[in-house]
Amino acid sequence: MRLIGLDPGLRRTGWGVIEAGGNRLAFVACGTISVADGQPVALRLSDLYRGLVDVLDRYAPEAAAVEETFVNKNASSTLKLGLARGVVLLAPAERGIAVHEYAANLIKKSVVGVGHAEKTQVEAMVLRLLPGCRLASADASDALAAAICHAHHAATGERHAAVAGARR
Repeated sequence: MRLIGLDPGLRRTGWGVIEAGGNRLAFVACGTISVADGQPVALRLSDLYRGLVDVLDRYAPEAAAVEETFVNKNASSTLKLGLARGVVLLAPAERGIAVHEYAANLIKKSVVGVGHAEKTQVEAMVLRLLPGCRLASADASDALAAAICHAHHAATGERHAAVAGARR
């Protein structure tokens, strides 16, 4: 199964694509969609959407994993991040791609084993779990971590479904 992880941001949105099959994970690609600061918010969101559509069309993922937004002290920043996150959720959903959301702590716990892991620990584990991976940015690393998290949770769900089916 081809998965895309997305780390939303209004300035930079990280993306990472992996292949997951059974217990195997393989790196496909990663990058960052950067949007110019000086434009009105509506144009920045439009640029973000077009960038996401390009990535989705190029890599054709079957599912998307999106990191949930945390609320910070600056209400204006939180609102802008929420707008970007809306675009990040919309782009794959509009193409019929299932979208799954994960809290940052769950992503870290799934990848590192600790919910409050440092960014450097997450990056090190992403590189370890995806041999041949070349990280484009910290945002791309976070996106790949979201994809890995979903791969683990999807595999667990499939195993539970198989066990439940065998009991019938």
